[in-house]
Amino acid sequence: MSNVLTKQIRERIEVQGENTLYMVRDFADLNNDGLVTRALSRLEKEGMLVRISQGIYLYPMRNRFGILKPSIDEIAVAIAQKDKARIIPSGLTALNKLGLSTQVTMNAVYLTDATAREIKIGNRTIVFKRSAPRNFAYETDVFPLVVGAMKEIGEANVTDEHLIIIKEAINKCEDKDAIRHDYNIAPGWIRKKLSL
Repeated sequence: MSNVLTKQIRERIEVQGENTLYMVRDFADLNNDGLVTRALSRLEKEGMLVRISQGIYLYPMRNRFGILKPSIDEIAVAIAQKDKARIIPSGLTALNKLGLSTQVTMNAVYLTDATAREIKIGNRTIVFKRSAPRNFAYETDVFPLVVGAMKEIGEANVTDEHLIIIKEAINKCEDKDAIRHDYNIAPGWIRKKLSL
């Protein structure tokens, strides 16, 4: 039975294509979590899958130099999609994405509207922090980053250089109505600093 199941899982993974994350629940329709767990473990031992974290496997892209692992951010996004959750990079993660910091953080922190949890990826950790619905009311991808980054910097420490980089990021967004909407729901001190 388990060989048949492993074959089924292998074929399904190959069809989905490379650079895809898998968890046991992706195969819930097979109605046997125990066998699925063993099958994924077997596929890892065979070298088809790479174990990224407890219960999370990657069907990686490979080139002549070996395995290409996705970034921490790509992994976080993939996990959120599986959880049907929304996430927003927070703190230093937001600063990095906006180009306001080059510091590599050990913890990649995201606000989420799903369950709070931490996932260890090698020597780094993805932290999902449960957050208020209002943080997910933004219509653009850039504004939650801006708000997260500015909160991390702190009202008193936001410099003109920070604001130039932030405004450049905002200006790249073509949906000006969405930007206006997001600006209007941002915290007061952030609106004042940005004065769009």
